[in-house]
Amino acid sequence: MVTSAGDFATRVVQWQQIHGRNDLPWQNTRDPYRVWLSEIMLQQTQVATVKDYFARFLAQCPDVASLAAASQDQVMGLWSGLGYYSRARNLHRCAQDVMQLHGGAFPRDAQTLQTLPGIGPSTAAAIASLCFAERVAILDANVKRVVTRVQGFDADVAVAANARALWAAASALLPAPRRAAADMARYTQGMMDLGAMLCTPKKPLCAQCPVQALCTATKAGDPERYPVRVRTLKRSSQALWLLWAQTATGAVWLDRRPTPGVWAGLYCLPLFDSEVALRQALPPAAQEQLQCEPAFTHVLTHKDLHLHACRVPLTFEATLGEGRWVSAGEWPGLGLPAPIRKLLARAD
Repeated sequence: MVTSAGDFATRVVQWQQIHGRNDLPWQNTRDPYRVWLSEIMLQQTQVATVKDYFARFLAQCPDVASLAAASQDQVMGLWSGLGYYSRARNLHRCAQDVMQLHGGAFPRDAQTLQTLPGIGPSTAAAIASLCFAERVAILDANVKRVVTRVQGFDADVAVAANARALWAAASALLPAPRRAAADMARYTQGMMDLGAMLCTPKKPLCAQCPVQALCTATKAGDPERYPVRVRTLKRSSQALWLLWAQTATGAVWLDRRPTPGVWAGLYCLPLFDSEVALRQALPPAAQEQLQCEPAFTHVLTHKDLHLHACRVPLTFEATLGEGRWVSAGEWPGLGLPAPIRKLLARAD
C-alpha cells in the first residue's frame, strides 16, 4: 500500500501538467455540461470516436437547456452509431431533470449528482472533482487499473464488497484537503491519463510512470495481473432476420424498437426470429420477391447478433405493422443502430 498519499498525488499532478492530455475538446473547462457529456460518451467508447460526436452534439445542443428541449428523435439521431443507447436516453432524461429539479444548474457535489439519471458514482465524482474541486475519487476502467496496481489490490473487483474496498483505496490516494481546490481537477485528469497512456492493460510503460517508485505491482514485477477479475459474464448469440422493405424512391419501412430490448428506442428495420416469421409479415405477392443475404455478425457487449438482411421492393400502399415509411432524406437523421445505418447507406 502507498504510505505517502500526498507524495503520490503530487507526482500525478506534476506529471499531468507536463505530459498528460491537455488538448482534448472537453478539457480546460469547468463547464459541468461539457464534462458530463464527455464522461457519458467516453463510457465504453474510445476518445478518437468520441471527438466527432462531441462536436456534432454541441453544435445542435450547446447547453443543458437545449438538450432538455430537444426531442427524443433528435437526441437518438445525434447519438446514432455510438452504441450503448441507454446512455442517450438517460442523457436526455438527465438534462430534463437538471432543468426541472435543479433550476438548470448541475449539482456541485457527487452525492447529489448520483441522483440524476445515468450518472453513477465514478461519473458523479468526475464532474464534481473536475468542475467543483470536490475531494472525491473516480474509478473508471483506467483509474481502476492504476489504483489496483499502485495499491497491490488483489481482491476480485467483480465482487461488490471488494469494489467498495477499492473505492476506499482510491480515496486514500487523493490530494490532501488543503490542496483540493488547487489540485483536484488536474489530479483527476492525471489519473485518467495514466491509465490511458502508461498504465495500459498489456505491456504498461512502467519506466515512464511518475509513480513507479510507489507502485506495489511494479515492485512485485507483475503489473498485468491487476486488476483481478474472476467473475465473467457468459457471451450469448442470437439470429435475427431484418425486413428491408424499400420503395422505388428509396423510402424504407422502419419501426421504433420497444423498451427494454435490443436497440431500445431506436428506429430499425422490423426484426424477426426466423425467415418464416418474416415472410408471414409480407403480402403473398411480395414473398416471391424476397431476397435474403448471407448473415453478418454484429457484436454487442455480451452477445453476438447474427443478422440476415432480407430485401423486398414494395410501394407506399403497403403497411407492415406499427412502423412507417421514412424517406431517403429523412432516415439519416434518425437514431438508427449502427448495422442498420450501414446497410441503408450501402444502398443509398
